[in-house]
Amino acid sequence: MSTDKNRATAAAILPLVGGPDNITSIAHCMTRLRISLRDRSLVQDEALRALPAVLGVVEDGTSYQIVLGPGAVARVTPEFEALVEEARAAAPPAPPAPTTADDLAAQGAALKEARKARNATPFKLFLRRIANIFVPLIPALIGCGIIAGLNGLLTNLGWVPAVVPALAAIASGFMSLIAVFVGYNTAKEFGGTPILGGAVAAIIVFPGVAKIDAFGLELKPGQGGVLGALAAALLAVYVEKWCRRWVPEALDVLITPTLTVLISGLVTLFGLMYLAGEASAAIGTFANWLLASGGAFAGLVLGGLFLPLVMLGLHQALIPIHTTLIEQDGYTVLLPILAMAGAGQVGAAIAVYYRLPRNGSLRATIRSALPAGFLGIGEPLIYGVSLPLGRPFVTACIGGAAGGAFVGLFHQLGVAFGSTAIGPSGWALFPLLDGRSSAGITLAIYAGGLLVGYLVGFAATYFFGFTRLLCTSLNREEGDEELTAESTADTPNTASPATEEVAVPVR
Repeated sequence: MSTDKNRATAAAILPLVGGPDNITSIAHCMTRLRISLRDRSLVQDEALRALPAVLGVVEDGTSYQIVLGPGAVARVTPEFEALVEEARAAAPPAPPAPTTADDLAAQGAALKEARKARNATPFKLFLRRIANIFVPLIPALIGCGIIAGLNGLLTNLGWVPAVVPALAAIASGFMSLIAVFVGYNTAKEFGGTPILGGAVAAIIVFPGVAKIDAFGLELKPGQGGVLGALAAALLAVYVEKWCRRWVPEALDVLITPTLTVLISGLVTLFGLMYLAGEASAAIGTFANWLLASGGAFAGLVLGGLFLPLVMLGLHQALIPIHTTLIEQDGYTVLLPILAMAGAGQVGAAIAVYYRLPRNGSLRATIRSALPAGFLGIGEPLIYGVSLPLGRPFVTACIGGAAGGAFVGLFHQLGVAFGSTAIGPSGWALFPLLDGRSSAGITLAIYAGGLLVGYLVGFAATYFFGFTRLLCTSLNREEGDEELTAESTADTPNTASPATEEVAVPVR
């Protein structure tokens, strides 16, 4: 039954994005189905948003993202891919490509306009590629992080049987080799041979590098971490592409991989490892200094600005920074503060629920999305509630800023803590918290930050989240009369799109 439901969802989405011929690539992250399109104009946005399984849509310039929620997206994506492949296999042969100059010119003009419409800036494209490198690693980071937290709990309780060293090995194994996975994904993302990227990145974690004298600088295994792996694999991609252009085809299979690994490996050992190590150390030092010296203000800024990053899908570009901090300190101090944005979002949604007692469809959306919101999955509430309404999105950011300032203040007072893994947020982050103080103090401060985020997000939204006219227009049951033309004319500009958005139930 579950498979039939997922296939039905995929079958409903496919024609609304232009059919199989309009799709050039398919991928997914924790909550979103990400597709690349040939012709953006073929997408039926409103019909797509109206599907019961769709929580929202996002366009970041390089991909069209359909928010399905955690769990669901991992089940719907394979069905979607299968439907696309089946449709292409059954389709008749494509007509021949245009051959006249006019046809080619028209096709080129259409492609140019499509690219312009997508507004894929180089910076945004770069961030998306960085995210694509690390997103596939998140499940392993979550699993190993939770096991590390369990191991720490058992150790603190003084219970150290044989299972504790086993848990430590399980939790640490992936992190000790994460550079290899980063190198593999980097080469894959940037058009190189993935295994060559992994091979070059493996040099960084090889214990034998400690015997190498790099111009008088001692190297340590793992020096540079994920940043060094990313840089090394990226260099390998460019070396490989250069070799493909100049090496004779008959010798390519021997010369290209050898030169790729050799040149990239030497540059990594005698330059990139040291530079990346310094950069990683600087990131850790800056993050700790920022929270130790200006924790309350830093927390306010980070907690307040994180929701816009989530809205744009750019929050995943922070994954390398989180991973670097986990490699250095065992936890990332940034994630608990950024998680406060979700608390502000939950508080804002609850306020909307109580401010609109007669809007049945919107209240149903909030009821269905709040459990995920408490667990740190913010997209359903963002795209189904606060963002379409306008002001509640801003007041949710205010709640996140307040919660972030609360947690940051304790960092400033010397109670530093963080998350041993990335991915979870909200209540799901409790098992992953670790720090300098006792577990009780750490958990209490994080819980206090969530409570502040909930309360401030609720209060800011309840009192300042609606204009009087917007509240009146949204606070009515199905069958009530629409606003008069005179009232509609007086509605502020922000009210019109919000009204249109919530008129379509998003579940």
